[in-house]
Amino acid sequence: MKNNAELQKDVQDAIKWEPLLNAAEIGVTVKDGVVTLTGTVDSYSKKAEAEDAAKNVAGVKAVVEKIETKFSNSWAKKDDNEIATEVVNALTYNWQVPRDKVKVKVEAGWVTLGGELEWYYQKEAAKDAVENLLGVTGVFNDITIKPTPDQIEKKDIESAFRRHWSINEKDIIVKVLDHKVTLNGTVDSWYQKDEAGRIAWNAPGVWEVDNKLLVNYD
Repeated sequence: MKNNAELQKDVQDAIKWEPLLNAAEIGVTVKDGVVTLTGTVDSYSKKAEAEDAAKNVAGVKAVVEKIETKFSNSWAKKDDNEIATEVVNALTYNWQVPRDKVKVKVEAGWVTLGGELEWYYQKEAAKDAVENLLGVTGVFNDITIKPTPDQIEKKDIESAFRRHWSINEKDIIVKVLDHKVTLNGTVDSWYQKDEAGRIAWNAPGVWEVDNKLLVNYD
């Protein structure tokens, strides 16, 4: 196991490695595997990039993200009406997002996405389409998944785990109740936990995934 100082240096190096980020903007503190990120960046995408970089470092158990977004350039500052118009346009021209299915609210630069979609990838595509727009301070993705009422096949999810190169399906216990999938067990990295959740979401009939997988780097 890494001590706090070793893990802090690894996270700092991971942030420095990302071309989008300026390491001087982001502070890193570590306690017992929990990483706290602080500082100020000029776009929401940089906040997300820093969080992803920290999560992918071996030994990180959780990430507390306290980074603020402040726009240094006047041309990057937009009022909520301008942002809302650009968000609607971005969703309209994204082929992965069904037209007129996503509801948009903008308040103080924060974009809230609502509505119902059939697939999780559509929910993620909606968020990806708007998070890099100028003026966006943050994104709340409150879209719910209500797919066609197919019966979830537990064995299909387990088979998908077996096919994935990074996942040992024996480490994961899959439980299915109505349209909800619960994942229990232990994996070796945050990446594996995220991938397991993504794979479970791809199963027809899934409305909710409760990803309770623990990350144990030992």
